[in-house]
Amino acid sequence: MNVLDVDIRRKNFVSSNGGEFVAIADMKFAVPRGQFVCIIGPSGSGKTTFLQIVSGLDPKFDGEVRIAGQAPGMGPRLGYMFQSPRLMPWLTVRQNVELVATHRAVGQGMPQKLLEQVGLAEFIDSYPNRLSGGMQRRVALARAFVNEPPLLLLDEPFISLDTPVADKLRGILLDQWRARGATIVFVTHDLREAIQLSDRLLFMSASPGRVVLDVPVPLDRPRVPESAESEAFRAQLLAQYPALLAGLEKSRLQDGEAVRPAALGAA
Repeated sequence: MNVLDVDIRRKNFVSSNGGEFVAIADMKFAVPRGQFVCIIGPSGSGKTTFLQIVSGLDPKFDGEVRIAGQAPGMGPRLGYMFQSPRLMPWLTVRQNVELVATHRAVGQGMPQKLLEQVGLAEFIDSYPNRLSGGMQRRVALARAFVNEPPLLLLDEPFISLDTPVADKLRGILLDQWRARGATIVFVTHDLREAIQLSDRLLFMSASPGRVVLDVPVPLDRPRVPESAESEAFRAQLLAQYPALLAGLEKSRLQDGEAVRPAALGAA
């Protein structure tokens, strides 16, 4: 059963001078229950715009996005972790998680349980300004999982973190994913990160964004970052598609052309 079905025919933005920019066109795929999918693309490929459409934050597009279990007229049943933690500075760590938690989740003690699981038991009553950047992202991760959503969206959540901190958070994310069986769509520009985390890789073209390559990750779990197996798979992928990370169209990828398009819009 698919948790997410995406058919975005067109997403436009109108500039201040009345011009039109096409951010996404003809983007279509489905994600089955429990799968961890990474979406990879260059800056300007529409990755963040795509997540905003799926989350319901941007309803103005031509097409359809279906989320399993979503009742008519109701918002999507999902969690969302942004590039920045977006914590409320006047609320404690616990209160930041409880802010989005349902009555059921609070009654079951989920905010405290999750904060303990991500290693913040000693900081539950602290305010965000007492936390490091990595700790703030742990709070954001607990908040994303607190209602046990069937679908979790993550927008480059570990960007700008030191490698050891990012690796620790990736491990926590994988632990929560395995424990809760969520379906995850994770946006990144880091191919190594995507290979470490995901079951499946979706590569986006430069704008207008669309999926130009859809490949499974044929590696056993758990995966060690930059292991010989992961590096061999990465090298094989880039050797077969040398312009893949530049976001070229599929036909040009198959020809091995490595010219990056000049004009890119904002993601």
